[in-house]
Amino acid sequence: MKKSTPYHHGNLRSALLTAAETILQRDGLAGLTLRAAAREAGVSHAAPAHHFRDLTGLLTELTADGYDRLAARLEAAGGEGPRRWDPARAYVAFGVENPALFQLMFQSDRLDNTNTHLIEARMRALGVLAGARAIPLENPTLDDLGKVVAGWSLVHGFTQLLLDRRLRGIERLAPEGTTPDDLLEAVFRSVDSAAIGPEGGSR
Repeated sequence: MKKSTPYHHGNLRSALLTAAETILQRDGLAGLTLRAAAREAGVSHAAPAHHFRDLTGLLTELTADGYDRLAARLEAAGGEGPRRWDPARAYVAFGVENPALFQLMFQSDRLDNTNTHLIEARMRALGVLAGARAIPLENPTLDDLGKVVAGWSLVHGFTQLLLDRRLRGIERLAPEGTTPDDLLEAVFRSVDSAAIGPEGGSR
């Protein structure tokens, strides 16, 4: 059993967020409480109050950090020319590697959606996705927003289906040895081919 220590800690906020994510991955959202996070971090049960007003505050900051990490992952992926699908691949990989956090990031009923850090982190991630397709988020047209939503729906939908294990039936129909990555690449090829008109030019 971890020994509980006073709330004085070199980086208490970071320690509590790390502890919260550990619990989230191990025990699920139902097992994550302020007391559980404090216990996991090895600090007193009163320590979280110095950074987070309540569990919603802790979940919100954990989610905002998740969006920051996702945005950094997308930015590192690039996305120009032949690498245009790399941010989408990075999005799926982030979800697969961090399933519990990914699910939390889209449970807005558990979060403080007025939190500035969360709003900015969400917009940063969305901006990277839009930027990968050269779509401006400053004064966008309705068609611009339609393209952003279309691209996001594609990659998020695939990730969610994968995490929910809804693709197993499709995989059974696929050629032997087909992996989820193979299926994702087939999705990209289908989108690319749909963007080409009957004469071979872009629609």
